[in-house]
Parts: sequence; C-alpha cells; structure tokens
Amino acid sequence: MSIAPAVEPTGGPAWTVGDVIVHRIDEIPLPAATGAWLLPAATPDVVMAQDWLRPSFADDEGLLRIDSHSFAFSLRGRRVLVDTGIGNGKRRADPAWHDLHTDYLRRLTAAGFPPDTVDLVILTHLHADHVGWNTREVNGAWVPTFPNARYVTSRTEREFWAGYAMDEARAQMFRDSVTPVEEAGLLDLVDVPAGGAGVAPGLRLLPTPGHTPGHVAVELTARGRTAVITGDCVHHPVQLAHPAVGACVDIDPERSESSRRALLGALADTDTLLLGTHFAPPTAGRVVSREGAYRLAPVPADVH
Repeated sequence: MSIAPAVEPTGGPAWTVGDVIVHRIDEIPLPAATGAWLLPAATPDVVMAQDWLRPSFADDEGLLRIDSHSFAFSLRGRRVLVDTGIGNGKRRADPAWHDLHTDYLRRLTAAGFPPDTVDLVILTHLHADHVGWNTREVNGAWVPTFPNARYVTSRTEREFWAGYAMDEARAQMFRDSVTPVEEAGLLDLVDVPAGGAGVAPGLRLLPTPGHTPGHVAVELTARGRTAVITGDCVHHPVQLAHPAVGACVDIDPERSESSRRALLGALADTDTLLLGTHFAPPTAGRVVSREGAYRLAPVPADVH
C-alpha cells in the first residue's frame, strides 16, 4: 500500500460514507446529443414527464445531461480509483472522445491522489470511456498511469473481449489502454459470483451484467454506511423512473434491464448512497420508490 501524499486534498466534490471521503474526479461533460443517441427511448416527452430530473439531470427541452468522471477514495489504507474515463491523446472514433487534452490528472492529484500513490484501480467494464486513463503516453509509448496499482476487472469481462471480433476502433482502444496494463503484469481478473466478490475489506464487486457480459457495480462499506458506484448499469437517473430504458450499446439489453431492476430494487428506500458514473452534478443520491418505479433523491456534494 502507498504512503499518502503530502498534498492537501482541495477543490473537488466529495461525499462522506462512514469515515471514507469519496471524491468525484471530473473529466468532461459529454455533448448534448449524447443522451438522445445513448438512451434513444428517453425521448424529450419521457424526460419532461419527470419534473425531478430538471434542471440538474436534464435541460428545459428534455435533453439529458451526461458526464465522464471517476471516483477516488481511501479505504483502510488502500487508495482506490473506480474507472478511468476517456484519457488524453487517444485516437477514438467518437469525435467527443478523440485526442482529448484535459486536466484530469491535475484534478486527481488535487484531490489527494497523485498517480503513483494509487493502490487499486477497479474497472467496471472494458469500454473506451472507462479505461482511457489506464495509460498515458511517454516517449511515444503507452505506459500504465498508475504504476504501483493493481488494476482489477471481472474475469468474464476480459475473457469475453478476448474472444470478440473487434472492429478497428475497439482494437485500438485495447492496444493503447488495456494491453499495456496486461503486459506490465498489473491486471488482475476476478471471478464475480451472484453474491458478489470482495476485492478488499469493505469493497465488493456486484455482478450487473448486460451492458457488457462481465459488467460490475462497486459497493463500498465503511462504519456501517454503504455506497454503490453504478458503472454503466445505470447511465442516467431517467432510468430510475423507467428501468426498461436501455443503452443503444448494451450487448444484452434484456439482461441489462434485469440487472438494473435488481440493483435499484435492492437499494430502494435504504440509506445506501448511489453514485452515478455518468450522472451530472449532483451525481449522487438515494433511490426512492415512486409510482411503481423510482426516483433519485439527490445528496449534494461537499467540497474538500
């Protein structure tokens, strides 16, 4: 485990879970057209019927707000990062993701997590907007951004992609953001049974397949308090009101819906904090039953 840095955490949104502070590390807001493309069944009429979505999660015309960010926290001496965003300088087919130059690493460091102090990187799944900062370019080569960390993902996830006929864009993503971590011997594959898999004290991977075959959500427990990080099991709060709304890139839409319903049902009307991997600010909240489905009761972030 790494020694905590001397830098004082500052300036970013965070939530307290027991004695753990969970920091949101912002990368970029995604373009306004993203929501309509990603969740085509979330039409403006569907969105506008949920008044609680505005103004934070949708605009006055019913367009969804979607972000790219990570979560970082220290838990029992381990310094953990969940998902790594899109990354800088990556060649991507999506213009919104192509050749970015953001200050993500500065924000991560300002929150108190310089890259060489991170112990554990959890990847909810292996899509381009969740693995990009796995690596950074040094002297023309892609090298692990977090050289002292173990990178963890589901064995099912990695084995699925190993046997998948990838197009060139996806193959490029694996070449620059996954393979270098594997070649450095830093990637650990975890079997995730139906009841979940512990990866550290207070930290558990929850199977939420469908978006991808090995997709996981991440459960954090500290001093009797619990938070769950969604990954892409839930892309946007509109899916709480309409769990049948799926993403156009779900590999198994029916299974994705089933996973989403199971997760939301387990969290409904409990004190568990839901942290959305793509939720715009305020990003976090509690799942509340409403008219046969759910809504998100936001929990505003503190600034640390």
